[in-house]
Order: sequence, then C-alpha cells, then structure tokens
Amino acid sequence: MSTASIVPVKGRPLSTGEGFVCGGIAASMAVTVSNPAEVAKTRLQLQGELAKDGGVKVYKNALDVFSKTWRNEGIRGLQRGLGPAYAYQILLNGSRLGFYEPIRGSINRFAGYEATDQIAGLSIMAGAASGAVGASLGNPLFLIKARMQAYSPALPVGAQHHYKNSFDALRTIWRAEKFRGIVRGIDAAILRTSMGSSVQLPSYNWTKNQIISNGWLPATSIWTYLASSSVSGVCVCIVMQPADTALTRMYNQPTVRLPNGRMQGTLYKNPLDCIWKTFTAEGVFGLYKGSTAHFLRIAPHTIITLTMNDIIINMYKTYRDRED
Repeated sequence: MSTASIVPVKGRPLSTGEGFVCGGIAASMAVTVSNPAEVAKTRLQLQGELAKDGGVKVYKNALDVFSKTWRNEGIRGLQRGLGPAYAYQILLNGSRLGFYEPIRGSINRFAGYEATDQIAGLSIMAGAASGAVGASLGNPLFLIKARMQAYSPALPVGAQHHYKNSFDALRTIWRAEKFRGIVRGIDAAILRTSMGSSVQLPSYNWTKNQIISNGWLPATSIWTYLASSSVSGVCVCIVMQPADTALTRMYNQPTVRLPNGRMQGTLYKNPLDCIWKTFTAEGVFGLYKGSTAHFLRIAPHTIITLTMNDIIINMYKTYRDRED
C-alpha cells in the first residue's frame, strides 16, 4: 500500500467488536508518541493549584517540563503512566471509535433520518455518548495514570502518590477506599471525555467531507486524513481543556477519612466545584493551564489515532473480504 494514498475499501461495515479492536490498536500506537506531553500537561495543571498569585513555578512551560523531567528522571520520567495509558486508550478509544457509528445510526433512525446521514447535532450526541461509555470503562486506569504522571521524585507538584506499577496502584487504592476509590472522579471523566468526544469525530468527518466535496484533496489521499484529524485535534483541545484540568485535579487531590469511614477529597466536591474554585482563584487561565502541552499531546494523538484507524480499518476490510 502506498504511503501517499489510501483506497477506501467498500463492503459490509465493521461490527461493533471489530471497530472496538481497530480503534484500540490505533489509539495504542498514538499514546506511545503522545504520553510525554501528557506527563507535561498533568504537571503544569497541578502547578500552583488554587494559588491566587500563581504559586511557586517549578516548571516554566511545556518544553521546560520535558527538559527538567528528562534531566532528572530520564525516559522513565517522560513515559510515566504509559502502562495504564495503553489499557485506558484501548478501552476509551475502542469504545469511542467502535461504538460511535452504531450509536449515531441508532440516534439517526430514532430521529427519522437514514443511518448514514451526517446530522451535526445528532453526531455530537453520538460522540458524547460513545465517549461517556469509554470514560466509564477506563476511569480506574485514567486515575492511576494521572497519579503516576504527577509523581516526581525530583521536582514534585501537587499531591504525590507513589506506586510501583499499575497493579500496586489498584491494590493500594482498593485497600484504602474500596470501590469508591476505584471510581473516584468518574463524573469528571465522563464530563471531560463527553466534551472531547462530542467534537472529535463530528469535526473530523465534517472536515473530511468538506475537503473531498470541494475538491481540495482526493478521498484516496492520506493528506485528507491528516488535515481532517489536525482540525479535529484543535477542536478537541479547545472544548475539553477546562474539564481536563478539573479531572487531573480531582484525581490527584489529597483525601481524608471521615468519621463514617468514607474517604473524601480535601479540595473539591465534584468537577463543577473544581472548575469554579479554579476559576475564582486562578482566573480563566487557570482552567487552561497546560494547554500548550495539551495541544502537543492531543494534536499528534488525534492525528495518529484517526489516521491509523482509517488505515487499519481499510487493511482489515481488505483481509477480511479476501478471506470471505
């Protein structure tokens, strides 16, 4: 197959399970590249938390995080949380990419349209719904990933949680908080992912349709996929950033045990409370802390995920239809 073009393969559509697997593989490839930027984003979001004067700045910007992390922690520091990130991406993007079309088709039919019609509002609903499913399934993995990425033995910011590995993290959280600890922050995860998913695939599909229908690029060109996924990445970053900041802080906040035995966060009650407190203490820029690092993560991640998803689907369809 040429690297300059990809020929869309026709035939029977993928099943939900096939779409889940293809989406999970594509996302795993992407997260290997984007994880260091996720580490930088997480640390910048926690820096100066709820400090009206901005607090002590351990890191100046995303590039400073990369430099200092590499110097003090090496590649292991830049790739902290990669293990749970793989598992999370398989669950999240497997769901988001695998369930999106079935959900969109069902919503379209319920609204009286053809399953294949591109209706902006209904596509946004489908994207949000498929994202919420993935966020719910992957929440425990995102929780330990965020805590691992925040941990630094050299230049710590925010609360520090040191786990040996993913299994140690899950075991430690379960011992301390049982099921409530495993699902901590799930409301923030659903809010974040629903907001991002509501624009990711709709903006990708809309851009791709515009490029093709206006004759700017042929449907068979890999540049069509790259351009469409680039626009999608920008849209996701803008829409999702405030909820993403809230999620990181909800996951990482210290906890105390109440008289009734329940564990409770010491800083925030829920994601909306986190967004409001961050806004009142740090202003609108507090909600967009780490946005440069977020874009450095989301842009290549979205480009690789969506482009590779199309490539993998076409390759799989070619193989499957040949076997049929």
